[in-house]
Amino acid sequence: MINLRWILCTASLALAGAASAHHSGAMFDVNKDVTLEGTVKGWDFTAPHSWLHVITTGPDGKPVEWSLEGGPPGGLLRKDSFKAGDKVSVQIHPMKDGRPAGTLGVATFPDGHKVGVRPPT
Repeated sequence: MINLRWILCTASLALAGAASAHHSGAMFDVNKDVTLEGTVKGWDFTAPHSWLHVITTGPDGKPVEWSLEGGPPGGLLRKDSFKAGDKVSVQIHPMKDGRPAGTLGVATFPDGHKVGVRPPT
């Protein structure tokens, strides 16, 4: 019986580590805020995380698609928070490695209303 408890305890700890690694934000530069101006390409309102896809114009004048991780469905964002074609200004924490991705902070629409998963800084 003691061996079974030991095995279950060890397995639980191993799984807990894997679960917390899944929710790691280590790839995002949380000390850097970037504001992007662009057009919504799509809004994936799915579990465990929502994704906002925004098209911006890169320094070379070519379109760049940014994939921005939002919170889980049921948080501050809703299924109808974004529609393809919406113009938005989004505040994000970008990826540390420079890829066009990050965590979604706050999106501001041309009429001034804001939606997001964290307060603006």
